[in-house]
Parts: sequence; C-alpha cells; structure tokens
Amino acid sequence: MIVMKSPLTKPRRGRPATRSVVFWLMWFVATLPAGWAIAGAADSTTNTTMAATPPGIDAGTTAPRGFMEMVTAGGPVGYVIMLLSVAAAALVIEHLLTIRASVLMPPQLAERTHELLKQGNVAQAEQQCKLQPSFLAYVLHAGLSEIDGGYNAVEKAMEDATAEQAARLFRKIEYLSVIGNIAPMLGLLGTVIGMIFAFQEVANTQGAARAADLAEGIYLALITTVEGLLVAIPSLAAFAVFRNRVDQLVAEAAYVAQHTFTPLKRQRRATTPPAPPRDLPQPERTN
Repeated sequence: MIVMKSPLTKPRRGRPATRSVVFWLMWFVATLPAGWAIAGAADSTTNTTMAATPPGIDAGTTAPRGFMEMVTAGGPVGYVIMLLSVAAAALVIEHLLTIRASVLMPPQLAERTHELLKQGNVAQAEQQCKLQPSFLAYVLHAGLSEIDGGYNAVEKAMEDATAEQAARLFRKIEYLSVIGNIAPMLGLLGTVIGMIFAFQEVANTQGAARAADLAEGIYLALITTVEGLLVAIPSLAAFAVFRNRVDQLVAEAAYVAQHTFTPLKRQRRATTPPAPPRDLPQPERTN
C-alpha cells in the first residue's frame, strides 16, 4: 500500500507503535526479573532455614516464603511505595494514550486550514481549529487570532502558544520523575526504621540479642529499599522516553504550523513594495 505524504507533514523517525513496544519491553525487563530474583532468594533462604531448623520448630516464621509475603513485609512504608507503583503505571498508560502524534496533531487539520487560508476564509479556519481541540489546533488558533497584525504577529503568537503547550506537556510527565525520586527515598526511610528496631532489640536485651534476631530485622528492613528501586527505575525510564517523545512532537507541531501559514507569508511578500533604490554617492570634483 502506498501512503501519500502531505507537504505540510514533517516525516517522523520511527513509529509510535514500535516505540510503545520498546518501552513496555524496558518496563518488563526492569521489573519482572528483579521480582523473580527476589522471590528465588526468598525461597532459597526459606529452604536453608527449614533444613537447619531442629524438629519441632516452625521454620516458616523465620523468613518470608515468597515474593508477595516480602511485599507485605515492608509495612506501612512498603504499602505507600506500592501505591506509588500503581500511580506510575496509571500515568504511563495515560501518557501512551494521549501523547501521540494523532492526538496532538489531528490528521487533515493542517491541510484544511492551509486550504482555507489560501481561499482567504479565516473565520472558517478558526472554526476548524475549534472543532478539533489539540496541541496543533491551539497553536493555529493563536496564529489566526493575530492575522490582522501581519505575518510577524502571527509568527510571534504561534511561538508563544507552542511554548505554553510544550510547558503543559512537560509538567504532565514530570510526575513520573517525582515518583522516580520519591520511591527510593521512601525505601531508604523504611530501611532506617528497620535498623532502628533492630538496634532497639539489642538495647532491650542488653546486648544479649542473637545475630539471627538482628539479621531478620535488617533483612525485612531492606525489602523497602528493593521495593523503592523497583518503582523508581521504570518510572525514570518512562520519564526519559516520554520527554524525548514530547520534544519530537513539539518540534513537528511547530514545523507543521509554520508551513500552514505559508499562504499568508507569500501574500505579505507579494504586497510589500520593493525598496527604493539608493542614490549612489557622487564622486567629488577636484579643481
């Protein structure tokens, strides 16, 4: 199938579907293997403890038996980190659905506005932008509202609108960066709290606490650090992916918007009178 490309549309590198698949593969690689490794370590620790525990003692209470038990062992801090992971997943899904070329730059919007400007129908061009609210429509409408001031005013209005909408998109994806920075700090907080409880056990027993008692408290305290890293790594990776996507789409929208107003630019060149020729300086006469 042959796809006809409009001269108003700048060719894009890669395909959105391909970038989405790559992103989800990154998310899969960053999360699942780590969870499997933790679960495997927990199972091996449980098996070792059961083998070393004398008969009559329940070895299941000495260490978590699986990954889900380790998740719940993080306590209140661990639950907060899990809530952050849910929020990060929801943000990623929302960004994948909204930060796309077809959403920010609706098909045929630039072409229709371009044809209406050729015909001099500015009012209908503004109505066309209102019918398809989007990033590109906002930029085009800002330029159409200043069309009486000439092409320079239109260009300045489009630049301001592009900067405003780009800042809005960057603020939108900034929450992933916030989650990526808060999650490991919460994990560290849980670890410090666990260490405090472990040394409190030493103080209560006046130094008679066994190494196994301290190791179990520290072991459970480190779970929150692992949970924080499992949330932070994919969140920061997603933030980097969406930041690059926003940069690319904003540049494409600005390119398309400028080429949409080429009829106005040509009209200005046609109506601008040529500059009068300058008088050449006459050579001085010498007597």
